[in-house]
Amino acid sequence: MEQVVLLAEDGSAIGVEDKAVVHHADTPLHLAFSSYVFDSAGRTVLTRRALHKKTFPGLWTNTCCGHPLPGEDMAQAVLRRLRDELGMECSEPELLLPAFRYRAEMDGVVENEMCPVFRVISDDEPAPNPDEVDSTERVAWTRFAADALDGTREISPWSRLQIAELVKLGPDPLAWPVADPAGLPGAVRLDPPLR
Repeated sequence: MEQVVLLAEDGSAIGVEDKAVVHHADTPLHLAFSSYVFDSAGRTVLTRRALHKKTFPGLWTNTCCGHPLPGEDMAQAVLRRLRDELGMECSEPELLLPAFRYRAEMDGVVENEMCPVFRVISDDEPAPNPDEVDSTERVAWTRFAADALDGTREISPWSRLQIAELVKLGPDPLAWPVADPAGLPGAVRLDPPLR
C-alpha cells in the first residue's frame, strides 16, 4: 500500500497515511511535488488527469504531480513518477519553488499539500499510463502561461497558482534560476542535496 508523508505546519514529518485513504473532505496536510517537463525548445508537456482519478479527474495540469514515499529522495520520486505516468526519461530535477503550498477542493475532495515545484528537461515523447493520464499536449510555455492566467485555458488550481509564481522567473523556462533548497519543508529528503 503506497503511503504519503503527513506534515506539521512547520513542514516537519509527523506520520504517514495510506495514499488510498488520505484524500477526503478533511485531507490532512501532506508532502507532494509538482514537475514541469520542458523540451529543448522550451515547450512544456501538459497532462490531462485520468477520468477515474479520485482527485480532480479530467483536468489539464502540469506535467506530473506525486508524493514521495516515506524516506524517499524527492528528486528520485519526481523521476519515478515521470517514468510511471509518462514513460519519460528526464534530466535531474531542478528546484524552482521550494515553499509552494496550496489547498484546493473539488466535489468534496480536498488537496492539502506542501508541494515543491521542479523543472526537468526531456525531448522524449510521452507514453501516457492510462491509469494516471488521459492525454498529453506539448505547448509553448509563454502561450500556455498567458492562457492559463487569463482563464482562456482551464487548468488545475495548483497549476494556475504555480504558473503565477513561475512567470516571475522570466519568459524563458530554460533560463529560470534554480532555487535554494533551504526553503524546502523539513520533511523533504534530498541525497545529495540539489544544487
